Amino acid sequence: MKLLAFDIGATETKHAVVDSEFNISERGFRPTPLDSFENLSGMIRQIYDSCRDRVEGIAVSMTGFIDPENGMYHGSGVLRYPHEPDVAENLSRLCGCPVVIENDGKAATLAEHQLGALKGCHNAAVFVIGTGVAGGLIINGQLVRGQHFSAGEYSFVLTDPSRFREKDAILGDHCSTSFMLKRYRELSGEQISGRQLFQRLPEDPNAQQALDELCNNVAVQLYNLGWLLDPEKIAIGGGISGQPIVRDLIAEKFSRLNGETFAGQHRHKVHAEIVTARFRNDASLLGAVLSYLMYRQKPDCQ
Repeated sequence: MKLLAFDIGATETKHAVVDSEFNISERGFRPTPLDSFENLSGMIRQIYDSCRDRVEGIAVSMTGFIDPENGMYHGSGVLRYPHEPDVAENLSRLCGCPVVIENDGKAATLAEHQLGALKGCHNAAVFVIGTGVAGGLIINGQLVRGQHFSAGEYSFVLTDPSRFREKDAILGDHCSTSFMLKRYRELSGEQISGRQLFQRLPEDPNAQQALDELCNNVAVQLYNLGWLLDPEKIAIGGGISGQPIVRDLIAEKFSRLNGETFAGQHRHKVHAEIVTARFRNDASLLGAVLSYLMYRQKPDCQ
């Protein structure tokens, strides 16, 4: 059994063929069409046509509040243009094969919990650092979706209530690579890419400060998450998590927070272990496949 998996992001869409042993092949990526659902679905159909004789269905990871069991997309993701909520059915009709859609953060969490860094954990979390922030929660051994499919949507957590209506007053901005690059631009007056920023470390003090501020923001939210959930582990994902300096800085700042006193008094510590996600940028692709297998095996999906 092989599936065509997509990870639809705000800037690019990754795709690959994934087999029953979760081996990934035929990787590729394209810019995400942000102008219309017709162009997005047309791109998916075109890629599917190139490998339809080798796959039995399509597994999609995307941002937004998603009901994978019914294939419904309830907004707040990358698809800002008008479209019908039954995304899975529309794609299935267009491509002529089964389609399952899944939230990107929850897909990453499924992958890490079933196959990766959180395997065997009873209570755990994934925190994915990218253009925005994605993630998911494992409580009592199960992925939590919430009543309206928004559980684990860290991006919408307020970091500055006094600026409620501003985009940069939420965690999705403060803990993202977008924040890091924006801070570098503010400090240096220069617009660069994330890859360029890491190439300038440690010599460039502006690059070091921008990264330091990002890692501090992330450490604070991991500390808060530790108290809210009391997890065994929190896995940090996203491409940036593969940078040793990022792992080390977040761990250092988290440890410092955990060792400080409150109002001069001793306080208890968060016991969560901060780990690196095993699959990094592949987590959402693999998690989409896991979700496909989960929901296509239900009796009413046969």
